[in-house]
Amino acid sequence: MKATSVSSAFTTEKVAETRDFYVRHFGAKVTFDCGWYVNLEFGSPTASLQFMSATQPEHRLSSSAGLMYNFAVDDVDAEHRRITSEGLAVIVPLEDHPWGDRGFAVQDPNDITLYIYSEREPSEEFRQYYR
Repeated sequence: MKATSVSSAFTTEKVAETRDFYVRHFGAKVTFDCGWYVNLEFGSPTASLQFMSATQPEHRLSSSAGLMYNFAVDDVDAEHRRITSEGLAVIVPLEDHPWGDRGFAVQDPNDITLYIYSEREPSEEFRQYYR
C-alpha cells in the first residue's frame, strides 16, 4: 500500500468544545464541520486532527488513556509563555531532553496529552539512534 495521507479520528461527546479548544489555543483552521464530525488543520494540509461523535453502532467513545499528540513548533519557549498566559495547566514542565527536544505538555478537553516541543541537538547517547 502507498498511503497518500494518514489521520485518526477521536470519538468524543465534546466535539464542539474540542473544536473550540484547538481553534483558540492552537490556531487550528476548521476545514469541515457538520456538527458531529470536525476536521482541523494546523498550518499545513498534512497536519490535521479529526473529532467526531459516536453516531453509528460501530463507533465507540475513545479513551484518552495513553494517547498523546505531538506538536513540533519553532519556538517552544514562546509557545509555553503564550499557552500558560491563556490559563492552560502544564502537566509536564518545560525542559530539555537528551533525545533531542525541548518540550512541555498540556491536555485538551478529552484529557489527551498534547506534547509541544522544538527540536534540539540530541546528546551523544541518543545520536546513535537517528537515521
